[in-house]
Amino acid sequence: MKKFVFFLSALFLVQISFSQEFHDPVSWEVTVEKESGNKYNILMTATIDEGWHTYSQKQFGEEFEGPIPTEFTYNASESTFKLLGATQEPEIQPIYDPVFELDVVYFSDKVTFIQPIEVIKPDGLKIIAEVYYSVCDEEKCLPPDTKTFEVDLASGKTEAAEGEITEEDLEKSAKLTINVKGEENFAPVEEEDKGMFTIFLLGFLGGLIALLTPCVFPMIPLTVSFFTKSAKNKQNGLANAVLYGFFIFLIYVLLSVPFHLIEGVDESILNTISTNVYLNVVFFIIFVFFAFSFFGYYEITLPQSWSAKMDNKATSIGGFVGVFFMALTLAIVSFSCTGPILGGLLGSSLSQDAGAMQLSFGMGGFGLALALPFALFALFPNWLNSLPKSGGWLNTVKVVLGFIELALAFKFLSNADLVEHWGLLKREIFIGIWIVCALGLALYLFGFLRFPHDGPKAKKLPKGNLIVGVLSIAFFLYLTPGLTNTKHANLKLLSGFPPPLFYSLYDKGTSAPLGLEAYKDFYEGLEAAKASGKPMMIDFTGWACVNCRKMEEQVWSEPEIFEVISKDYILVSLYVDDRKELQDDQKFNFLKPTGGIKKIKTVGDRWATFQTVNFKNNSQPYYILLDSDLNLLNKPVGYTPDADEYLEWLQTGIANFKK
Repeated sequence: MKKFVFFLSALFLVQISFSQEFHDPVSWEVTVEKESGNKYNILMTATIDEGWHTYSQKQFGEEFEGPIPTEFTYNASESTFKLLGATQEPEIQPIYDPVFELDVVYFSDKVTFIQPIEVIKPDGLKIIAEVYYSVCDEEKCLPPDTKTFEVDLASGKTEAAEGEITEEDLEKSAKLTINVKGEENFAPVEEEDKGMFTIFLLGFLGGLIALLTPCVFPMIPLTVSFFTKSAKNKQNGLANAVLYGFFIFLIYVLLSVPFHLIEGVDESILNTISTNVYLNVVFFIIFVFFAFSFFGYYEITLPQSWSAKMDNKATSIGGFVGVFFMALTLAIVSFSCTGPILGGLLGSSLSQDAGAMQLSFGMGGFGLALALPFALFALFPNWLNSLPKSGGWLNTVKVVLGFIELALAFKFLSNADLVEHWGLLKREIFIGIWIVCALGLALYLFGFLRFPHDGPKAKKLPKGNLIVGVLSIAFFLYLTPGLTNTKHANLKLLSGFPPPLFYSLYDKGTSAPLGLEAYKDFYEGLEAAKASGKPMMIDFTGWACVNCRKMEEQVWSEPEIFEVISKDYILVSLYVDDRKELQDDQKFNFLKPTGGIKKIKTVGDRWATFQTVNFKNNSQPYYILLDSDLNLLNKPVGYTPDADEYLEWLQTGIANFKK
């Protein structure tokens, strides 16, 4: 009776700790099918919920950098049955996985794995198949899980080979539950989506820069004067000029339409192709090519026949259609200056999750910035007198853009290098290249470097050259500590651009992220918190968790955040995919609230179950702030790439702790 009561109480404690945030998106079915003679196939079919996928048996990337491969084990022996080769899986082409930023093989919806066997002793044979696997969606991965099945060869019946629950198992299961207090005190954190507005502003900024190039700037007074002087009356001229500006805006928005059509065929194709290693290399080559064009070594133009045809249509047709073709002519003849900027916009937009929609917003911003001057100067012609005259300064703008294009080119090469682990652009090498670009720009602006299209050297240094040159030197000085192996190597203003801190020429390997002191056992961390009088930061993480690494390298590495974690908290990092086996006396069978039994055999099994039991969540990264009395100090959060938001979350936890 005592055992039964203990069983019910343990089950109740476990069940009340779960919510809809607990995911179990894969169900398995195992059967045995006879082939011929004494040869059979073990069929293991996974049915996967929509939006989730599980992985191939192949290892992609280095260990702990790619997904956890699926593994199968069997109770084969010389006296019962033997395996005929490896477990077979469907042959499909690798697909880019945004979670791991690698080309991997994964399976969605339904997949069957086949293991051929030869039966030696069929009488009473029970085949036991065990599958170890992980499952991810487009944002996160769940802790790896193990399922064990027993198939009776004679009857073909299958049942989960989960073992029995003993009183000792129930006691160990109960110890996984802690009494977390204060969950009701914290409202959910609302997330803001600023992506579209940001990309629109970036596009607008790119359009403003394009206005200052030799291909566009001289066209402003010429075009406005044409409309105002050739029109039947002033009102008609103003209308045509405003319409001209609108068509410029429309043309650049229309350039993004084909990408929406591609995205309609496969909603993930833009993310797949644009973050592909080969495409990043292509963008690198294109940016370098554009950069040297800006330096004046050659011109990039669309076929002259295109602009001639558009110009003929504009003059012969007239009216609204004629104005449209004039706008199209401007877009074509200015391509040598606008093309490199649009290439950067294309690369940055398609590298984001929103794909074609972000590209439309970016193109819209770019087109609006180009169109506004034509409309505004047509409405206020007197403003034309305030425009600076065309001259050598326009070529200087092109060269400045060339240095910027060259620096950005290496960002694309860095993306490919990180995915493939070529080791070509370690963090210090990348920063060194940017230092050379910054120094080269300063030397050019101060007159020490010359390019083919530069005119005679000015006797007096222009103010613009002086200001931008000084800024370049300041940027050069800011970058320099990035070459060192000191705390100053983390360049806060460039977070996310250079390779992460761990991808370094220096040995950055530590037992905890960024050299922090971290406990790997919750109960040891709890004792340390009690002894130190500090709160705990529980970090549910994984060796193969990419977003965990991003948080550690891009957010935790921020000086203020690093200081708060290291000085104000006891850090407890619990790895849910750690496959280190527990000691025999620590292993047990855990009764799951959804039914069935989970074998707790590894360190990862223990902490993954601990997370789901106590915090109603089984995705990583996941961060909890607790005091030593297990009072929750703030709302638990997951992946939070905004460093300011994460810092505020940590500081709120400290403030609540002090209260």
